[in-house]
Amino acid sequence: MNNVQALPGAFPLHQDRDFLSEREWVCLQLICYSQKTLADADASELSSATAGQISVERAGEIISTAKIAGFDGLGSWIARLMVEAGLDEDTVRRLPATDIMGRVNEKSGYPLCNPATARALAGLQAIWAGRKAAARN
Repeated sequence: MNNVQALPGAFPLHQDRDFLSEREWVCLQLICYSQKTLADADASELSSATAGQISVERAGEIISTAKIAGFDGLGSWIARLMVEAGLDEDTVRRLPATDIMGRVNEKSGYPLCNPATARALAGLQAIWAGRKAAARN
């Protein structure tokens, strides 16, 4: 659950939206995968488990979306957009927020994310980095 809300005037980074098609959702339910367990899946194994109904490439996108949506403050809506823009969870952690938002805007074809969104994401990245540093100590 995301407990960090977006800043006023920014894209609602915390918001969740469906990122699976109905067919994908049914396939995953039949093989007993929930959206919460997708972040721990392997793309090849997930594709095989669906008998190829979900391609390895799409399984990778689904898994990356689930991983990014698991970051505090991010929901599945922005996670899906980030993955569609070619970003993965490591890139979302390390790339400057303005670059990430620029890639999302470029992929969407219009300025979906504004400077307030980039500032909100930069704040989240600082929180994630702080937690990672604290975990190392």
